[in-house]
Amino acid sequence: MKLDVIAFAAHPDDVELSIGGTIAKFTKAGFKTGIIDLTKGELGTRGNEKIRAIEASTAAKILGVHHRDNLGIPDGKVRFSENYLKRIVTKIRKYQPKIIFAPHFHDRHPDHIGAAELVKNAMFFSGTPKFITKDKGKIQAAFRPNNLFYFMQTYEFDPTFINDISETYETKMKAVRAFTSQFYDPISKEPETLISSKGFIDYLEARSKFYGFQIRKNYGEPFYTEERIEIDLNSLAKK
Repeated sequence: MKLDVIAFAAHPDDVELSIGGTIAKFTKAGFKTGIIDLTKGELGTRGNEKIRAIEASTAAKILGVHHRDNLGIPDGKVRFSENYLKRIVTKIRKYQPKIIFAPHFHDRHPDHIGAAELVKNAMFFSGTPKFITKDKGKIQAAFRPNNLFYFMQTYEFDPTFINDISETYETKMKAVRAFTSQFYDPISKEPETLISSKGFIDYLEARSKFYGFQIRKNYGEPFYTEERIEIDLNSLAKK
């Protein structure tokens, strides 16, 4: 099965928090979407590996994702290595997405930074024929996606573009709330984290509104790209 779009992230819930609205919008438009988590989030302060896997599966169904996978890289150790690079290249060549997403390379969490480096390198080497990877024992053909877009996590950046997610914002938030172990729960006995604090969901909504306002929409998700992208001015004139 080929996928049109794949979002790579360091941990389960990263995609939902950062680009859940965008993924849901792609799915709603009929595109085949995938999420590939690099780790199982086993070092997370709250929940555990098993709980987070169940939550990730539930969230993927809410977003309508066609495929979700986990590369099993140890949490807290997402750094560049040929082994990890080949795992990502193998997935890119297998599913042949036109667009891939990755965490922005300037962020608070070291795993997010490591994921950005790995995916950027995988984007390049997936299109290099002499960089050999195998799937089910067969050498894969080279394939390079058209675009790599970075998404925002803790640290903000000046976006290249903002995607309107007004029509899928509620779906995004429903997917976020599927990770019940990670967010605010007044009866939880687990330690509080940045994202489990009472005000975090309000902050997430405020940020979505902030970026939506910049494009005169209700909600938006910001992205950055190092490459030039084509803009169809005719389509803008029709709005």
